[in-house]
Amino acid sequence: MAALIAAAAEPDFPAEIALVVSNQAGAPALQRAAAAGIAAVTVASAGIAKAAFEAALSAELEAARIDLVCLAGFMRVLSPEFVERWPDRVVNIHPSLLPAFPGLDTHERALAAGATLHGCTVHLVRAAVDDGPIIAQAAVAVVPGDTPESLAERVLAEEHRLYPLALALVCRGFPTSPT
Repeated sequence: MAALIAAAAEPDFPAEIALVVSNQAGAPALQRAAAAGIAAVTVASAGIAKAAFEAALSAELEAARIDLVCLAGFMRVLSPEFVERWPDRVVNIHPSLLPAFPGLDTHERALAAGATLHGCTVHLVRAAVDDGPIIAQAAVAVVPGDTPESLAERVLAEEHRLYPLALALVCRGFPTSPT
């Protein structure tokens, strides 16, 4: 999110970050957004039915006239109904070269599988976890002695570089398909 905010502050960037939403009150992202002059809200999810949470989330997004939702550190699986309500308008970044290693613990699984390349993927969200048309990917070499932490650090650096580039592609009309 911080990388997207920084990119959007550039005069030639084709997107404006209009709202930051977290499901965790007091999340650092909310303070970063507020410090950048961006509206920031909490839509609580703890103890709330998924449908009610997603309805409240959609209401906040619609009230702010959001065109595109960029997930960053959002560790909840969205329902098919939410994804269908926002078709081709939800973008996610995932710490692997999809379709390899969807889900959690990607760095550990890449190392356990003996992968020589790992990385990150920005994609349009579909109902299935970590599925959808790929917008952009960045690869990093897996080097001898890598740990999940060292690999995660290099992948995160690529995520910060890649996500703003992918968002710019989408805003400039990156071709999408209804798959």
